[in-house]
Amino acid sequence: MQVDTTTISWIMDYLTDRPQFVRLGRSVSDQAVSGTGAPQGTVLSPFLFTLYTSDFQDNSEACHLQKFSDDTAVVGYISGGDETEYRQLVDNFVAWSGENHLVLNVTKTKEMVVDFRRARPELSTISILGDEVQVVESRARPIWDF
Repeated sequence: MQVDTTTISWIMDYLTDRPQFVRLGRSVSDQAVSGTGAPQGTVLSPFLFTLYTSDFQDNSEACHLQKFSDDTAVVGYISGGDETEYRQLVDNFVAWSGENHLVLNVTKTKEMVVDFRRARPELSTISILGDEVQVVESRARPIWDF
């Protein structure tokens, strides 16, 4: 992604041995040092996540990934009841995540099927690391949270 070495050094310094503590009123916890992850809520975090996940690219006419900030959506067009490509993309993403030390939160993962036919076929649910993904009828929250 052509990030210059000065910027990389600055980011490494920002992420390495970062002291943190909790303050509640006048009480302050002991300081702990964190050596992994980016602080939640910083402007840099979505960029770093995008940079970290940029090497997983799996797009075709029927299936693709949509990435935004720290969320990823698998979008698949299933025709003739053949879910093979869609399921393979999910499996590939789960495997890639594990290989790259990203923990998927299956409880926050949802599957939504959009089907305008009157007679909808019964589809089997997606399973990620042995846990079934909940099927929902609509998004629980708006796409854009401001």
